[in-house]
Amino acid sequence: MFRSVWPTTILFLIWLCNDVTSKRNHTLKPRVVLPENYVKEMRPPSRKGQPVVVEFSIYVVDVNSINVEDMDFRVDMFIRQTWVESRLQLPEDIFEEGDDHVTLPPEFFDNLWHPDPYFLNSKVTEIAELTHKFSSVTLYRNQTVRYAARMHAIIACQMEFQLYPMDIQSCPIYIESFSYSNQKVRFRWSEAGVTINPELKLLQYHIGEPLRLEETNGYMIDKDGNFSRLVVYFRFERQIGHHLIQTFAPSALVVMLSWFSFWLDLDAIPGRVTLLVTCMLTLVTMFTGLRADIPPVAYVKALDLWMAGCMMFVFAALAEFVVVKVLDKQYQMNKSKTQESLPRIIPVRLNGEKGSCGTVAAWEGSGVRCRKVDLTSPTSPPATTPVVHPAPGAPPTHMVGVERRQSILQVAWVDADTGQERVLWREIDKLSRVVFPALFLLFVTMYWPVLLLKTKASS
Repeated sequence: MFRSVWPTTILFLIWLCNDVTSKRNHTLKPRVVLPENYVKEMRPPSRKGQPVVVEFSIYVVDVNSINVEDMDFRVDMFIRQTWVESRLQLPEDIFEEGDDHVTLPPEFFDNLWHPDPYFLNSKVTEIAELTHKFSSVTLYRNQTVRYAARMHAIIACQMEFQLYPMDIQSCPIYIESFSYSNQKVRFRWSEAGVTINPELKLLQYHIGEPLRLEETNGYMIDKDGNFSRLVVYFRFERQIGHHLIQTFAPSALVVMLSWFSFWLDLDAIPGRVTLLVTCMLTLVTMFTGLRADIPPVAYVKALDLWMAGCMMFVFAALAEFVVVKVLDKQYQMNKSKTQESLPRIIPVRLNGEKGSCGTVAAWEGSGVRCRKVDLTSPTSPPATTPVVHPAPGAPPTHMVGVERRQSILQVAWVDADTGQERVLWREIDKLSRVVFPALFLLFVTMYWPVLLLKTKASS
């Protein structure tokens, strides 16, 4: 029984010794490159008091979302820092043959001096160095240290929406040293600079290469000093295709639909009113839905001008219907008054009794009045021409015609060429069929060129 246990025990001890040896080598190997008097809180010495130069490069992996309501964007990236640590002692045995660098465990980074950059305009920053996941430390033969880590940050961006939905947002990222002034540490962009993942695509935006990179010095009041700062500007250009399909094309069709009311007869009041009111409510609903996509800014946006123009055209069509309806009502009232003011002529054949008239009698509201007609007299009017005696207080016959002409001329007139009566409200409807499309076309031809010119100037 003991003979069967001994081989297993020996194998276990050999494995344990190898594991301890490997762990010992793993932990002792980094200590070789650090001198005994190394203090990680002190920055590396430099010549003639010059600041330590730290080079940065960023590789943008993904931009998760651009939140216009909170005015920020989320970015995942790899950030690399490179500086020279002249206090390191690098024995040759730590490098493999043919290599000029060695990659050490991320925990070794805690034993080194390292710069303390932070994102000045970041709301939330999650750096991989906190847990040492997705990070690495690389040492080069020339005593250069490179630290790379994956980072997720929410960057605040002051956005402008005057040209919405053709706005171009320029969003900067500020990287600044927190503890060391520019006399001790200087940040600088490396040759790689900022690189964006070529496969990165956003839903509503087009993101290209960074607009520009800057190296500045920012004065911090709370720390009373100038600190080295790196700035990278991202350019987010909104794609207009979505809004062309969802906003501009439907609203233009609604405006065109309101023009159909000019071809409807004025007697079709329910159909005409329903069409115009439906168009107006449709535009209001569209405008309300679009307002939820952007924050309630205090200035007028380009989309507001478009929607206001469309609503004004539909409202003008509704106002045109009210005007022509009032004119038609006035025309009908004037026509009825004119017909009522004219006397009603009734031919009557009388029997020639005592006190009777001749052959013609005129009847008005005051009763029947007759005049004796002598058919044999050459001076008497013919039997076919009635003679009307106006009632007491009634206007003369020639004054009735003048009043009729004065009242109808306000809403109707007779065409001198054709001799036909032309009604004002009908002429307004015919004119609106041409004027409204022409004005809308003028509005479109002025809106888009101005918007495109302003967008080009802002870029």
